[in-house]
Amino acid sequence: LHQSGGRTKSPWYRHLRIHRGGKPFICITCKKGFWFRGALLDHMITHTGEKPYPCKTCGKRLRSRAGLLTHMKTHTGEKPYSCKTCGKIFRSRSGLSLHIRTHTGEKPYPCNTCGKRFSDISAFRRHMRVHTGEKPYSCETCGRCFVTSGVLKKPYPCNTCGKTFIRSSNL
Repeated sequence: LHQSGGRTKSPWYRHLRIHRGGKPFICITCKKGFWFRGALLDHMITHTGEKPYPCKTCGKRLRSRAGLLTHMKTHTGEKPYSCKTCGKIFRSRSGLSLHIRTHTGEKPYPCNTCGKRFSDISAFRRHMRVHTGEKPYSCETCGRCFVTSGVLKKPYPCNTCGKTFIRSSNL
């Protein structure tokens, strides 16, 4: 096969990867496998929290080139992916794929603790914190901890520290 281990333009070489017996590039932190070295390198950033790709328009920093390209569509308004069932449009293919599950009812992520099922991995991971008690996001001012990062955003102010939250129920 292609000696560099990177992407090759030949569909034949890409096809041969299927027969190698698994994804050849493995994350040493979580053991997730990838077909391409570049995909592994992009994935590794999820473990460090690093966001090396800045948006030149608004300054937001993102974890991957693909994430930056999708984010740029928020500025251009581009939504090239549309649902064939209802016509709703999306900025990313993954957003469309997730949406399609609302039509199919597919929920491929089951909770082994309570049996509840989820259509997307993010919702499943948030749910698991109900069982583990994990609250990985904390207010830098008062130290209070939360299950999700979204609660650390505006518009509800905390009377203790002045920090604002999305929902008043999170105060």
